[in-house]
Parts: sequence; structure tokens; C-alpha cells
Amino acid sequence: MRSIWNGAISFGLVSIPIKLVNATENHSISFRQIHLADGGRIRYRKVCEIDEQEVTAAEIGKAYEEAGGSMIPITDEDLGALPLPTAKTIEIVAFVPAASIDPLQMDAAYYLSANGVPAAKPYTLLREALKRSRKVAVAKYALRGRERLGMLRVVDDVIAMHGLLWPDEIRSPEGVAPETEVTVRDAELDLADALMDTLGEVDMDSLHDDYREAVEALIAAKAEGRTLEPAEADDSGGKVIDLIAALESSVRAAKEARGEEPGTEEEPADSPGAEVTSLAGRKKSGGTGAKKKAAAAGKKTAAKKSAPSRAPARKTAARSTKKSAAKAGAGTSAKKTTAKSDPKQATKKAAPRKRASA
Repeated sequence: MRSIWNGAISFGLVSIPIKLVNATENHSISFRQIHLADGGRIRYRKVCEIDEQEVTAAEIGKAYEEAGGSMIPITDEDLGALPLPTAKTIEIVAFVPAASIDPLQMDAAYYLSANGVPAAKPYTLLREALKRSRKVAVAKYALRGRERLGMLRVVDDVIAMHGLLWPDEIRSPEGVAPETEVTVRDAELDLADALMDTLGEVDMDSLHDDYREAVEALIAAKAEGRTLEPAEADDSGGKVIDLIAALESSVRAAKEARGEEPGTEEEPADSPGAEVTSLAGRKKSGGTGAKKKAAAAGKKTAAKKSAPSRAPARKTAARSTKKSAAKAGAGTSAKKTTAKSDPKQATKKAAPRKRASA
């Protein structure tokens, strides 16, 4: 890789000659401006406003424009002669925990390569010291006409440097947060946690730029004279009516995407999924899944309430049967006694029973 800057790392009294190499590259597809009438390319030409002549890059220099419009020429030699220790040096000023660096300050990334054989020993020493301390180095350096702030850390076996914005270059987030007061319930937080757990982790190497691939396919189709079918627009965004229902649907969709079948097997009572299901089932305004869970819970409750009442009912029926049998036995014995003592009376009383039984 081609170096873009040569200098040294100042580590106390130790100086490590290094080369600065870009750690990132841009894969964006660039477009040219054309004249719509004939397809001719539109070019920008650098013209001097005094003589109105086009000038080349070798004839262009730098200057500072004052408030009145006058120009003060500044050459590269002037900038190189500035009394700054960071003109050709990455000066380490402190070692701090990586968590103390605000990610908002992160800028361009570079690799620092040891420049020459003598630089290998101090380079390795700094790398291993950073590894063992689990800290990052904060440094100052000058690049492209200005002094910058940087953070040095270890990536594999290489020291990488992230350019940092100065603290006064970070804008305050005042007025960005929602101004209205919003209350988030525990049920919604539980469902959000369940969704995060379902999505899980991702292999960063598996992520790719879908937009760039679509643009490349469009360019190939245009070159071959084909027309691509427009993709169907997804109008589901921005129309969330029920947050609970949307979270439940998101959890189900995430499980299906991972090959899981939501709702086919019961989860343990102490699992996060079971807890979230019970909370969602209690909500009256939930979606179809919430209503089904509430109905199932109601059936179980009714079954539990009706189960204890069966035993007393059976006992009561048994007692009434025994009493009826006892009365019937007593009546039969009384009839037999009456029939023996008075046959006519027994016959009169027995006749209505025959009609009743008929």
C-alpha cells in the first residue's frame, strides 16, 4: 500500500520512524455530469478571474483571503517551517481507556507501518505496551495543512491511528431529542429486549452494500439495453399504530427468519420469552396473537374453577340417592305390612301407582 505521509511516533524519548497508510477505501459508484441534450460531459475548468485564462494544477497555489478580499499567499515551505513539534511527528500526549473516547470524535483511519529495520524494535515495544495496558494512545499530528488529534490502538499486529475531531468540533445535541414527554412501559421494554435477543449478533464480514449492487445491476442493464422492473415500495414504515403489536410481529418475523417456529413449543416459565408472552397477553388492546393468548388463559382459568366443584356435586348426588333409597325401602316395608293387615286398602293404594308408572 502506498504511504501518504512519512514521519515518526514520539513516545517519550523514543522516536519510531513510521509511514502512514490509508486503512479504508471508498467503493461508492461515482457519476459524471452530462448535458441532457447531447450527452456531452460537463467539466469544471479552473480559470483565473483576472486574465480569464485556464490554468494548470502546477500554476495553482494557496492563499488566505482577508475580510477586505485581499489574498495573502501561503506556500508549502511556509507551512513546513512552522515551529510545531507535530509537523513531522505523531506526538503521544497520554494513554487513556478506550471507553473514554467519544465515538462521535472518530474520523478517518490509518495504519502505521514501521519505516525501516531499525524501527521494528521500538514499534513492537509500543504495540505490546498498548496490548498489555488495554489502553489507547492520544496523540497530536499535522496532516494536510492543519494539526489534528489522533487515537492509536492495536489491530491484530499493527498499530492503527484514528483521526479524532477536536472537542470543540462536536456539536451539542440540544433540541434534537423529542420534546414531548413519553412513558415507556415495562411490557414494551420486555418485548424490545426479546426482539434484541432474537436478532442476536451478526458477523460483520457478512454485511454488504445492497444499494451499490443494485446500482451496478442497473448500469449493466442500461448498457445491454434492458429495463429493470421497479421494486415494490414498502409503505409499512412510519405507520406503527400499536407498539406492542409491532414488537410482537417483529419478534415473530425475526424468529421465522432464523428458522425458528414461534408458538410451536412452550418455553420455560423463567425464560424471557415466556415472561414477555404473559405480559403481552394481559394487554387488552393487543393484536390477534394477544387475544388468542388471553382466550386460552381464560379457558384454563375456567377449567381450574370448575374442577373443584365436581367432587362436591358427586357427593351431594350420592347422598340424595342414599336418602331416596332409604325412603323407598321404608315405604316398601310399610306397604307390605299394610297389605298383610288390610288387603283391600293395599289394593286401592297400589292401583294409582300402576297408573302413575304407566
